[in-house]
Amino acid sequence: MSTNTEASKIFLFDSTLRDGEQTPGARLNHDEKLEVARQLARLGVDIIEAGFPVSSPGELRAVNDIAREVKGPVICGLARAVQGDIDAAWEAVKDAERPRIHVFLGASDIHMEHKLRKDPALLLEQGVEAVKYARKFTDDVEYSPEDATRARDEYLYELLEAVIKAGATTINIPDTVGYAVPEEFGALIRRLRENVSGMDKVTLSVHCHNDLGMAVANSLEAIKNGARQVECNINGIGERAGNAALEEIAVALRIRQNHFPYYTGINFSEIYRTSRLVSKLTGISIPSNKAVVGLNAFSHSSGIHQDGILKNKETYEIIDAEFIGGKAAQMCLTARSGRHAVLDQLKQLNYSLNEGQLETIYEHFVNLADKKKEVYPEDIEALVLDHLSFAEPRYRLDYLQTISGSKSIPAAVIRLKKEDDSIVEEVAVGAGPIDAAYNAINKITGLSIGLEKYRINAVTHGRDALGEVQVEMSYQDRTISGRGTSTDIIEASVKAYLNGLNKLLKMNGYS
Repeated sequence: MSTNTEASKIFLFDSTLRDGEQTPGARLNHDEKLEVARQLARLGVDIIEAGFPVSSPGELRAVNDIAREVKGPVICGLARAVQGDIDAAWEAVKDAERPRIHVFLGASDIHMEHKLRKDPALLLEQGVEAVKYARKFTDDVEYSPEDATRARDEYLYELLEAVIKAGATTINIPDTVGYAVPEEFGALIRRLRENVSGMDKVTLSVHCHNDLGMAVANSLEAIKNGARQVECNINGIGERAGNAALEEIAVALRIRQNHFPYYTGINFSEIYRTSRLVSKLTGISIPSNKAVVGLNAFSHSSGIHQDGILKNKETYEIIDAEFIGGKAAQMCLTARSGRHAVLDQLKQLNYSLNEGQLETIYEHFVNLADKKKEVYPEDIEALVLDHLSFAEPRYRLDYLQTISGSKSIPAAVIRLKKEDDSIVEEVAVGAGPIDAAYNAINKITGLSIGLEKYRINAVTHGRDALGEVQVEMSYQDRTISGRGTSTDIIEASVKAYLNGLNKLLKMNGYS
């Protein structure tokens, strides 16, 4: 945190569990949402938008559990400008140490005419009444004029002045479709501060989407022009092209304090861990060249760059990997490494495990070390994310055998262990060994699950590298992601499919 007493604090409003979860296939179950919320609290975000409670009973229950169990940040629930939504939002967040209701309603002509199909004056009054109603429950009410960057200035001025008088304490300006460019977005924030009566008495916030690749730049420009809250998501996930990336904004403010005289309450050493946790649970991989948290962010292939880094890191690195909790130690473990060495590596990766969890990870470490000559920090992290489940899986892999070849019919034998430890087994053929294995699993469950996307990455390097598979699966109107790792890519593929399947079963309440 900056020691400059003249610096202003920027409040980070994390919407990973709401807007981020709207990414296709990124649906989290109850326990996963709770685990992410706990990690966001460890990261030090100021506000957690925990969900959209009216969307389902399960969503309301998850937000309520986050409100009751996660301490520190403000816990916020999203609501449309209607009483039923606001009732659900309050029911969900009322047990929080500091609850907030976030109300939104379209404000651009295109939204009012084509989506809401109501007169602007009536919608203004609807927004005012929604804020008044929300204030009956809490004195922390945020209001968002959806699609604000395509709204008419005069209408925005009138609307925002009215909702501030009605009791809104935070005014959020969303660039809902990522339409703005930095100069005009900064100018809009400045005009709102200058022309809206009462704006100096509330927190001015922004919520930027990344459709034109400018969400972070727009957010930083808004800060320069008076915004003091930024809504953002871990890894920049979100609908369409995503949202402003929290880690990029926080690190930019810290690294460029000579340009941005502001500070946040972020615990920077938790950034890497938070990023990996969100990626694993949502099934959304982090691009290798992703700013701040990508695997290549601290890699150098050019001989000139490597020479400079060996002499002084600052020649080609402006961010220290250890500063964000990443690759803090590159000690290589082997099959001869004991529990103490594994525990030390876990601590350096910022994982605090109890004795039972350590034994679980150590057992899987030994099995992995028997297959690999060297086990890297990324391998250890993959074991933690794979084997410390946040909910007991309905099905676990017990046995796998596949047959394939240029002149044979691909087939798979799958044996799964259910929650009650009973065993189920099936045989199936397919276009290849992975397809055959997935067909066998579908036969066991009786569900016709489709495979929409399949991705494979190496966790580390070398021929014996741990492989990571991420899949996107569809069933009826749902899209679910899954992730699995193994040195055997077919086994990793099956684990990823089972991971997605277990999410689906828990979500839909199947037996």
